[in-house]
Amino acid sequence: MNLFATAKSSRVRAPAVAGRFYPGDPTKLRQTVEQLLHTAPAWNGPVPKALIAPHAGYLFSGPVAAAAYTTLAGGRGVVERVVLLGPAHFVGFHGVAATDKEAFATPLGRVAVDVPALNELVERKLVVRLEQAHADEHCLEVQLPFLQVLLDTFKIVPLVVGDVSISELGRLLDEIWGGPETLIIVSSDLSHYLGAAAARVMDESTATAIARLAPEELNEQQACGLVAIRSLLAVAAKHNLAARRLDLRNSADAGGPADRVVGYGAFAFGAVR
Repeated sequence: MNLFATAKSSRVRAPAVAGRFYPGDPTKLRQTVEQLLHTAPAWNGPVPKALIAPHAGYLFSGPVAAAAYTTLAGGRGVVERVVLLGPAHFVGFHGVAATDKEAFATPLGRVAVDVPALNELVERKLVVRLEQAHADEHCLEVQLPFLQVLLDTFKIVPLVVGDVSISELGRLLDEIWGGPETLIIVSSDLSHYLGAAAARVMDESTATAIARLAPEELNEQQACGLVAIRSLLAVAAKHNLAARRLDLRNSADAGGPADRVVGYGAFAFGAVR
């Protein structure tokens, strides 16, 4: 059975960037993810409540993403639902976009959507149905293979963030925050298209603000997923969580050109110890 063809003809979202942002062959994809996780720094803490992870192609941001996801090594049997928030790259709209799909597919298989949770968010007018925002969007999709390798059965709440206020998104996060069974992931790259040296300065400033849980210190130039990051910082402070920097690099560090780089950061949020 052709997984991609089946996905296109059903209530399953087909992969949009398989074979481009990450390997399209399932065996190669699993090997790639496992190797990235193997080479990531070891994590000796509990499973975090929230993560910030990048969403570029694995060739460039994969090691940084792995630094975030290695924190979920103990998440099997604990994490049952993953709330994914990432910025809209292709469609402009107001609010936060939910999907009408029942599952998302990658070469590793399907991940079920928490349909009741999404329905409730729609009923509470915290999100809108907008399938166009999900159709070609990569920012959530690239997170899935890491989760599929690391976790057992889990469901996702995939949300693409459009033009929305920090307070509105904060109310949404409060609504779906849950307990240890719910993991929040904000998908975001950091600075865009600066020279490597300038990018390192800006990304260091961004990382410092995130570690301080200081959303007011961040601006639009520092991250494409700024609204979700700022909302997460505010809600994390309210829940007395601490932020920990896991990795900070840019595309030049992965062999890309040094004159126009993209920054990548990995951060974990957990209870203050």
